[in-house]
Amino acid sequence: MSLDKSDVEKIAHLARLAINENDIPDYVRDLTNIFELVEQLSTADTSDILPMAHPLDANQRLRADEVTETNQRDLFQSIAPKTEAGVYLVPQVIE
Repeated sequence: MSLDKSDVEKIAHLARLAINENDIPDYVRDLTNIFELVEQLSTADTSDILPMAHPLDANQRLRADEVTETNQRDLFQSIAPKTEAGVYLVPQVIE
């Protein structure tokens, strides 16, 4: 896929980017190279490759689920304008 000056100007307008007129040929060249690389990668056969969530086969270390701080809800809610049943009451914003 090859881009021209008008394509780059349209992309810049849609992205709300102000680009210098002298830099447009560089953008044309760079974006064309990126699109050519994407086309090249699209031709690779990936039918036998399983999708991965992460490129490294790593497991996250988990810590024990233990309470490490004291419950201070009553103290924090004592200065709140409105609370009820342990939750903060705020003005309704959705009708």
